Amino acid sequence: MFQFCSLYSGSSGNCSFLQTNTTKILIDAGESAKKIEEALKKIDIEPSSIDGIFITHEHSDHIKGLGIFAKKFQIPVYANKETWDAMPKQKEKLEESIINTFTFSPFTIGDIKVEPFSIPHDAANPCGFNFYHENKKMSIATDIGHISESVIKHLSNSSFLLLEANYEPEILKCSHYPYLLKQRIKGPNGHLSNTEAGQTISYLTNYGLKNVMLGHLSKENNFPELAYKTVVEELMEHNIEENLIHLSVASRYEVSNMIDVS
Repeated sequence: MFQFCSLYSGSSGNCSFLQTNTTKILIDAGESAKKIEEALKKIDIEPSSIDGIFITHEHSDHIKGLGIFAKKFQIPVYANKETWDAMPKQKEKLEESIINTFTFSPFTIGDIKVEPFSIPHDAANPCGFNFYHENKKMSIATDIGHISESVIKHLSNSSFLLLEANYEPEILKCSHYPYLLKQRIKGPNGHLSNTEAGQTISYLTNYGLKNVMLGHLSKENNFPELAYKTVVEELMEHNIEENLIHLSVASRYEVSNMIDVS
């Protein structure tokens, strides 16, 4: 068994769940501890059974409930040094025994191999993750300002991918956001647009990608239906047959279906 589930996904909060028969982990804890606990109970997972929480970066929509949740259930937390340094208020809530620092080298937790990789975003040292189990690979890549050769290399040969589709450029252009914020979002260290997500997915279908969940959608500058439609149009533009890939969109507030990675 190798399964993935999105608990929350969007500009307001992010938290994902991953499990094998013997190992259970969370990626980010960007909602309140109470909400994370409630979401896990919806999929019949006891919070105390979680083996680790992996942090992509220190922005509040990824760490909001981290300190309280991890402390309550004594769950080990994994982040790189720069990310730990950038979230001192969360770190001070945790006992030293559950604080773990990783580098960008592969390591294992239970029966899962974890491979962090660097991503372009305006945070201290942001990362995505590849997870391997029994010759299967799934990837988590959100908060990406642009798709670099390095990111493509790390995402290749994944069977499942949670990929950011944050905004639609025309909606962002007309939004009430200040000019500088708009520039940050669409800049090289900001977020990924729907079209860029579609182009990335189209390319990766040549390298084993079978199942994609679009995530981290902006509440103000995107819509789930529009993100889905734009990506499908990109797939069609690249002559990707519809039956070659399963596409879904992670909900901002609702737990997704459990996805089997194969």
